[in-house]
Amino acid sequence: MVRSRSARRVGGLSEDGRETSMSDSVQGSTISDSHRSAAGTGAFSGILAGCGLFILMLSLQPFAGPPEPTAPGESTGNIVNQIGYFGLGLVFLAAMLGLTQRDVLARLGFSRWAVVFGIAALSALQSFDPTGSLRGLLLTAIVMIVVAGILVLPDDEHGFAVAAVNACLVLLLLVYAMLMVAPQLVIHGSEGAEGVHAGDWRGHLSHKNFAAPVFSIVAMIGIYGWRCGLRWRGTIIVALGVLFVLNSGSKTTLGFLPLAIGVVAMGRVTGRPGLAIFAHLVLVGLIAALTVGSVMSPALNGILKALISDPTFTGRDEIWKFALQRIAERPWSGYGYASFWQTPAVTGLEENYEASWDVRGIGSGHDSYLDAALTFGVPGAIVMVFVLMGLPLVDYLRACRIAPNRRLADLFVMIVIFMTYIGMLESFLLNRADPLWVLFALAVTGIGLTARMRAKPPQS
Repeated sequence: MVRSRSARRVGGLSEDGRETSMSDSVQGSTISDSHRSAAGTGAFSGILAGCGLFILMLSLQPFAGPPEPTAPGESTGNIVNQIGYFGLGLVFLAAMLGLTQRDVLARLGFSRWAVVFGIAALSALQSFDPTGSLRGLLLTAIVMIVVAGILVLPDDEHGFAVAAVNACLVLLLLVYAMLMVAPQLVIHGSEGAEGVHAGDWRGHLSHKNFAAPVFSIVAMIGIYGWRCGLRWRGTIIVALGVLFVLNSGSKTTLGFLPLAIGVVAMGRVTGRPGLAIFAHLVLVGLIAALTVGSVMSPALNGILKALISDPTFTGRDEIWKFALQRIAERPWSGYGYASFWQTPAVTGLEENYEASWDVRGIGSGHDSYLDAALTFGVPGAIVMVFVLMGLPLVDYLRACRIAPNRRLADLFVMIVIFMTYIGMLESFLLNRADPLWVLFALAVTGIGLTARMRAKPPQS
């Protein structure tokens, strides 16, 4: 959805026909303007982008319920995901190469993603199963092709907004339809290990803690759609998305959602995006201190106990203590990509009967930052978090200087801010085709584009 200098300057004209100047920081490029060979191609590209976003949010195996536990050493690969996402990646790669300017593709931030995937690839080589780890990392990279296509294929910002809003609306209608015709597929039941969540909505995903953040981001896209003039669709999406989060029973998500929206809104209302970033960083420090910090400091734990009724975060504190101990054993190199939880490094341990969780059956550390340190080592985790969660904040400040980009920038930074908070309680970084990771990666890539190019208004 971008055009370079070599393309016609449609996006370089204001509404009254006067040519507008291009900021040096965007190098004469405009977001949402690609090379088209025919008028109908633009409509096709928008539909393709919307379908891609819908599939990534839905996943290729929706309504499947909680996954079956795997035996130690058993492959967690999924042939449906491997074939399905490979085919989807090929379609989007061909579409981008055929419909998007090459210099536009060069501005997708490949150097940053090369750092991220380079660290992951190096860690995969030292994992328990290097072949399996590299295969999972390849799937993650293929999904990133689709993410890039969703951003650059639509004709203009209006085309992107329509594609994103329609994708969210179809997802919501599907999930709410399933609530009426097959509620057992979208609501936690009373049987099994998840019986404690009975009655909570989990939608098309396996757990409410994954579904609630996804539908929170859907609500954010609804706000963006409303700001872009898609008032009715935007309002419906926000209402249905928030209603889902309320019924998911995810208290932390319900708290983080208005927090992220409020931080960005404050910066927009005051006209000081730097103030929003400062407030966000303060909140990051506070949330970190009251989550993982509470298991490291008795003083912080005492404060936490005075603030909330469950200072263990449903037993996560035991998992965090265990993770911190293991990080201390291999702080420099970590254990390798996808090579700690549910591998012999954990499953081979004796059961700790005093702990509230048996870590041998845990699928993640319920903290993206601890899992990054476990996976990539502390140095690798610091670089990873800086690239994925630090640099986008700088991109946001740059994007806010370009008036046409502010709506897009607000959407993407809102997602980044929200997922930064969610990462304190859930793990999602580089997690293959996990909708949480996909939507976060979409925001990181998108906010980088808004910092480098100018959004193109709708074609008249």
